[in-house]
This record gives sequence, C-alpha cells and structure tokens, in this order.
Amino acid sequence: MGRIDPHSFTESSEPATRHIGLALYLDFPSSTIVGSALFTLDTPHTGPFSLDTRGLTIHSVLSPETQTPIPFSLSAAHPISGSQLSLTLSNHTSFLISYTTSPSSSALQWLLPPQTLAKSHPFVYTQCHPIHARSVFPCQDTPAVRIRYSALLNIPSHLSAVMAARHLHRRQPREGDLPSAASWCSPGRVVEEFLMDQPVPPYLFAFAVGGLGNRKVGPRTRLYAEDVPALLDSAAAEFAGTEEMIREGESLFGPYEWERFDLLVLPPSFPYAGMENPRMVFLTPTVVKGDATGTHVVAHELAHSWTGNLITNKTNEHFWLNEGFTTYAERRIVEAVQGEQRATLNIGIGWRGLNEDVERFKDNLEFTKLKNNQEGIDPDDVYSRVPYEKGFQFLWRIERQVGRPSFDEFLKKYIATFKFKSIDTETFIDFLKANIPGIENQVDLVLWTEGTGIPPDAYEPDSSSYKMIVSLANEFINGRMPREDEVADWQGQEWELYLDNLPKSIEASQVIALDSRYKLSESKDYAVKVSFLQRAISCGCRDYYNEVEKTLKEVGMRRYLRLLYTALVKGSGKEDDKVFAKRIFSEARECYHPIAQGVVEAIFAKHL
Repeated sequence: MGRIDPHSFTESSEPATRHIGLALYLDFPSSTIVGSALFTLDTPHTGPFSLDTRGLTIHSVLSPETQTPIPFSLSAAHPISGSQLSLTLSNHTSFLISYTTSPSSSALQWLLPPQTLAKSHPFVYTQCHPIHARSVFPCQDTPAVRIRYSALLNIPSHLSAVMAARHLHRRQPREGDLPSAASWCSPGRVVEEFLMDQPVPPYLFAFAVGGLGNRKVGPRTRLYAEDVPALLDSAAAEFAGTEEMIREGESLFGPYEWERFDLLVLPPSFPYAGMENPRMVFLTPTVVKGDATGTHVVAHELAHSWTGNLITNKTNEHFWLNEGFTTYAERRIVEAVQGEQRATLNIGIGWRGLNEDVERFKDNLEFTKLKNNQEGIDPDDVYSRVPYEKGFQFLWRIERQVGRPSFDEFLKKYIATFKFKSIDTETFIDFLKANIPGIENQVDLVLWTEGTGIPPDAYEPDSSSYKMIVSLANEFINGRMPREDEVADWQGQEWELYLDNLPKSIEASQVIALDSRYKLSESKDYAVKVSFLQRAISCGCRDYYNEVEKTLKEVGMRRYLRLLYTALVKGSGKEDDKVFAKRIFSEARECYHPIAQGVVEAIFAKHL
C-alpha cells in the first residue's frame, strides 16, 4: 500500500499505535536512556509491522502476555529517516520493546553542570520536532499517527522532572517497572510518573530533568526553570499575563482542551524560541526580556493549543497547517491583549522575514510553496518562516475577503470539526470551499497553496507606526539616524523591525555611530542584538567581533546561529571571518543542541 509519510517507515496497511507505556531509566554518566516501550495497537495485526528508530539499540521484542520473543530486524541507518525496525507479528495487539538510546540521540541534549545556568546539577531535555522522537523511543514517528502514552522516568533523587503530560506521582522505584534495567531500584533514585491521555503526534513527546524550581503564574500556569531565583522571578513577571491570553484564545477559538498551560524556561542551548508541547511549553531564556515583549512567543505556543496540537498537519509537507494557522491565531491573541499596533509590528517583522526566506530559497523554489514535496529532504534543512508567514498571509487574505466575523465563525467550526485529528492541505481546502461557498472564485487557492514565492495579493502592513519605522530605516542610507524623541517609546520589536529594514549598503562608520547612540550591541533583547551584529558583520565592522563570539557561545537558538554564522561565512566574504566562524563553532559546538549543530554544519558545508 505504501508509506503514509516521506519521513516515516510507517505503512498504510499497518494499524496505528493507540498507546505506548514507557519506562525510562535516565543514566546521566553515559548520556543514555535504558527504556522499555509497551505498545498497544488499534487492531490485532499479523505480518510485517514497521517502526521508526534512530540510533537505538534494540535488545528484545516480546509478547507481553507470554514473554515469548517476537522476530525483529533493524535496517541500516538512513541519513534522514534513521533505521526501520521491522517486527513479524502474529495476531498481536501489543508487544514490549526493550532498548537503549545513543549518547548522540538527535532529540536529547545532556548538559553537564558547567553548561547550565545554575552550574550545580546536570540537565537533560528533549526536542522531538519534527522527526526526532524516534531517537528517544521506537514509534510510528509521523504526525499522521496520534498516540496516548504513560511514562515512568527514573532519575536521581536530587533532580526533578517535568513532562508534556499530567504529573501523577513522585515515588520510589518498584521491581518490575522496567525489567531490563538491573539498576532501576538503585539507591538514590526516584520515579516521576506521568500520563498523556489525549492523542498527540509523537513530535509533541517532551520531558526535561534537572535542578528545577517553579513559580505560580496563574490558575492554569506554573513557570518552571533552573532553580535560580532571579531567573524564576523575572520569567514569572514576564509572563504574568498568560491567563488573560488563555481566556482570549478561548473566546476566539473555543475551549482550551489541555487543562494546564505550564511554561518551562530551558538552558540557553534550547534551539527554538519556543516549542508548543501540550501542558508544558518549552521556551528559550532569550524570550525573558524584562519588558513583556517576549509574550508574543508565549502567545504563539498557546495558539498551537488549538492549531497544531488539536489539529495537526498529517505530514511535514503540510507544515503550514500548523504554523500558518498558529501565526494567525497568535496575532489575534496579541491584538486582543496588547493592541493592534503591537500585532502590526509582529506582522511587519514577519513580512520582512518572509521576503528574506523566499530569497534564501531562490535556487529551490519548491520550499517557497505552502504544500511542498519533501521526498528525500530532511525537514530540519528546509525549516524557514515560509510556512509561518506565507501561511499567515493566506489566512489573512481570506479574512479580508470574507470579513473578520465570518472568518471567526469559520475558524471555530474548523477547530471543532477536526480537533484531535491530523489533516492535509486538500482536506482544509475542501472544508474551506464547503463552508465559504465561492471562495475559490475570489481567492486563488491553488496559487496560494501550490504556487512559489509570494502571491501578488499578499499584504504588507499599512499602519502609521509600521510605515514610520520602515521610513526611518530607509533614511539611514543618507546618514539620518532616528532622533531620541522618535524612539523614546520603542521596545525590542520596533528596533528589530528598524534594523531588519536598514539598507544593505551601509558603512561601518554608520553602524558604529548608531550603536554609540543607542547601545544596540548591548541589548538584552537577543533579536535586536543579533540583527545589529548581523549588519556589523556584513559591513566588515570588526569592532563587534568580540560581541559576536560572546553571543554565539552563550545562545543556542538555531535562528540566531544561522543568521550570525551565515553572515560570517557568506555575507562578509572574508577568509578571516570564515576561520573565525570555524574556531567559534569548534569551541561552542558541545553547548549546542544536536539540531542546532546540524544547522551550523549545513551552513559550513554549503559555503566553505
């Protein structure tokens, strides 16, 4: 029958996994997990059955009722998909797999105490999106298959665990929790027990273990981070308005289905701004800016509670269904809570980013399409703002055509119809045409979803504040810096938009003068700092290379790494900059998550 996903070995003729019971022994000295996974399938199955793995050592596969072996084989590793675990089932509904992860698991980052903020305890966390869950446990690692799971995490007793699931108990280990681990009941260990009883795609499996503290933020939200009081207090203050955003989300999109909306601020190596894991959103510490402007990231991850977590793209070829919808929903929440001007600034920054990434893919326009072909493509390699911002522009175009009240009604019906399901672009288009009759005659749906580049009816923001900032940036080429009275009310997003729109042909002396007045290289907002440093590199202003090195060694967010390393090895064109970039990466590499390491290595492979 064939595979259901170009990034998975899952076959359409095989039943879906209904539930996985995981028991995981986290061994910090070896940076590995000894695990067992008890699978329950939707229906009994006889014949071949395929699972995705990456870097896993499979010790045994057993029938849980009889403890008899089930034949299995593991294919050679594919560079993108990993290894196919093939089982031969005989009317089985369940089976038990015992395995060990690799120290180089692509989803796991194991941090030694010196690599953490508190520098007192080790730390480990997962990042399973888009296809990295298979490096933590065997699974049908495709968003087309939604699973429920339970998990026992056996950890050192001086550490704590959090998970994108309901926490049930913290207890002593018991014999039989994990039969394959002789050290399961060792002294100084505890078990944290979790349950996710709502079906989620495997990429939303997430946990973190370390020396954690917490602060209450709202009735449904608790803030977790390393147990550093200053970080906990500042993050709790930054996200104090979370409950208001949840309520606005509910009014716009329907009930919040996940009970809790807790937040975890991770160590600086976390490769994304945020990850929408249900019940426990993961965040980079760079969103804690001290002025509440980082809340748009939380708004984005919150919006995923409806668009992405409730309704999921069936494969990564339809990723825009997650991110385009969520970017639209995020901006509606920001508009309701922080005002239309703040939402417009977000749209403006996104518009600039969309244009940059369309230019980035000018030699491979396939990845400027919303619905694209990713056969043989690593989704990490083509990750960009296109599905976010072009997807947003598509939905915004429909809203302008039918009016906001009608579009709001459509959105609520869409979410209610497809919640807890995974769909593709065709399913969305069919639902759109059925519920907004004639829309295909008013908006070119094929051009928007299957066409390359930016459609002509996309829309640059048209507010006075947005136009003023872009105009000020364009005047910089003539030596006109913004006056202090013009920027008195600016926060990070205004500066980010300004810097992103500066002309490319600016002189080093102009960059130095701008920084002398506004201290942008010292900004605590990394979006501002990185945008400034990017421009300093491009005009050969070596005065800031110490700050570039410091930034690349203290932050592991993949977007910032991509911007700065690309500027060094491509933008400046100087051999000294390439040597500088390679030295920094060799010294900082182990502090980056494996996903971020791959981003930098891909930049070097392309440009060095």
